[in-house]
Amino acid sequence: MNHRLHNIIPVRWRSICEQRFLPSLANRRVWRCSDMSKNRTDMEQFVDASKGSSEVVVADPELVEKKKAAIRLGGPAKLQVIADFDGTLTKYRIDGRRGQSSHGLLQQGNPKYDDKRQELFEYYHPLEINPTIPIDEKAKLMVEWWEKTHALLIEGGLTYDAIKTSVSNSTIAFREGVVELFEFLEERDVPVLIFSAGLADVIEEVLRQKLHRSFKNVKIVSNRMVFDQHGHLVSFKGKTIHVLNKNEHALDMAAPVHDLMGDSNGPIDDNASVRKRTNVLLLGDHIGDLGMSDGLNYETRISVGFLNDNIKSSLDSYREAFDVVYLNDAPMWGVVKLVSQLCSTGSD
Repeated sequence: MNHRLHNIIPVRWRSICEQRFLPSLANRRVWRCSDMSKNRTDMEQFVDASKGSSEVVVADPELVEKKKAAIRLGGPAKLQVIADFDGTLTKYRIDGRRGQSSHGLLQQGNPKYDDKRQELFEYYHPLEINPTIPIDEKAKLMVEWWEKTHALLIEGGLTYDAIKTSVSNSTIAFREGVVELFEFLEERDVPVLIFSAGLADVIEEVLRQKLHRSFKNVKIVSNRMVFDQHGHLVSFKGKTIHVLNKNEHALDMAAPVHDLMGDSNGPIDDNASVRKRTNVLLLGDHIGDLGMSDGLNYETRISVGFLNDNIKSSLDSYREAFDVVYLNDAPMWGVVKLVSQLCSTGSD
């Protein structure tokens, strides 16, 4: 399947712009500037009226339109969303600086071990984002990094109270439009599986503190901690999940967020029924995130990649891998528009 994009030309603002309102999103606007030339451009700009612009690369527009039509035909009942957390649902940069991850925000209350984990980050993160390292070699490096980090968390005496305090003191933030995306999907009973190489317990606390509400359709697949009766970390459950091995085989590790936030309505989907949803919208910021759907026998998948850094060196590989690529830490409004199209009963 050819996903090559030739002659990429960024779209400039033109004198004629079409304002489109997203269904069910009161007072939120997405602007699309139309290219008035005869040839359809491969680049569009989506803008929230108050936030500025972001670029999106679509390698094969005709293929994406065919996939959208197929998913729309199946309706919301056959759709599920699989999303990475750090750098996908959350912002990559905040106030011009690298934003915190669900791993990075964690302060153990023991500076010695916090420093050791930072040293691991400084060594392994450049390897993680290096596009010249083969995937199989990089995967081994990621396992090393995660297992060393988890061992330091246990050895350093991490407590659940420290997690709550760390999140409260953190600068981690969601992309603009994430709440509206979750609300839109929840209204249509479309499940959202958040796959993360981070820490499930931290992610749940971030959702609790930063969004201040639960979503009955959201489930977490991530590295899950085991605490003793005094709230001290003693171990981790199951296989280590890192940035390159997240997939549906880890679904049994998932826990619905609303169960942990006091919502007694129960999950809208058990694991078996989620697997029957054979149309997938996948959101990630690493090429390895495409493996999140490996265990699912899907019929149609639209993959959306967020290329936040190393754009010049990584764009070629990202546009080969993903159907749609958002550049420069883009907001989530383009994805909100996409899901509104996928769930639409009419023609766009």
